[in-house]
Amino acid sequence: MAISPAAPACIVLAHEDPAHVRRLVEALDPFPVFLHCDVRTPESVFRAMTDGLPERVRVLPRIATGWARWENVEAELAGYRAALAETDASHVAVLTGSDYPLASSGEISALLEAHRDDSFVDVHPLPFAAWGRDGGVARMRFRHWAWRKHMLRLPVPRRVPRDVVFAGGSQLKVLARHHAADVVAVVDQRPDLVRFWRRTWIADETFVPSVLNTPSLVPGFAEEHVPHALWWIGWDGTAMKSPPWLTTADAGRVLERRTASDVDLPHVFARKFSTERSSDLLDVIDGAFGLRQHAPRTAGAPVGAVGEVTP
Repeated sequence: MAISPAAPACIVLAHEDPAHVRRLVEALDPFPVFLHCDVRTPESVFRAMTDGLPERVRVLPRIATGWARWENVEAELAGYRAALAETDASHVAVLTGSDYPLASSGEISALLEAHRDDSFVDVHPLPFAAWGRDGGVARMRFRHWAWRKHMLRLPVPRRVPRDVVFAGGSQLKVLARHHAADVVAVVDQRPDLVRFWRRTWIADETFVPSVLNTPSLVPGFAEEHVPHALWWIGWDGTAMKSPPWLTTADAGRVLERRTASDVDLPHVFARKFSTERSSDLLDVIDGAFGLRQHAPRTAGAPVGAVGEVTP
């Protein structure tokens, strides 16, 4: 039986800016997309985001996600389950609704083909120096709640799972299919870990990295991942909770990081973009990397194997 070419299924976690989300979906053609929209997003915005999407896009059941909430992990997990059940994708990519590719579908597939069994995720064992004075250990040691973009912490230490090697990393990642399946299996087999992480601070930065980083849960991960983030993010050294929005003023930095000869592996995605701030920059990116060259396929076109649409 022939093996299909490497290609990702793309989970897109969104809550606003339907024009950009639709542009992102178009730029990801022909990859299958599993789109989650926060249930608290107004119905008119949700409809603008999802009405008439091509058949390769599946809209996931909506839940209440949000800043620093466990439900962000739940939406990601729902995307893994759907991608594994409905596609033969070699990898699963997790994006937000403010991301955008910096490479054509052909180039992304070629990169994944060269790393067919590898995940692209930068996992940092805790304590991780970049996460402050305690290296992120307090995220695990205490119970947390998020309230209006503020952290609420119960200052009473709790018991932590002894068989987990805690780690952190970005929610943005590209997992090899077998690693996505491993994460889902752990969720199904270890409800105690799900209960623990419901009160862990910014769980989407620690749950999947910790599962992958624990040899007893995912054997062989250390040898089966590339510690390189495939996203370019425009951090400028300023202390901030979220990355800055990208504009045409950032075009040089975006293109340089994507094409510089000293970059061993390219950044094939970037963030963060919006229709209002970034449309001109996105036009530059489309032209530079050959994105959105064809009109979107019409809704209702039947989907074949990953990366293929049957006539």
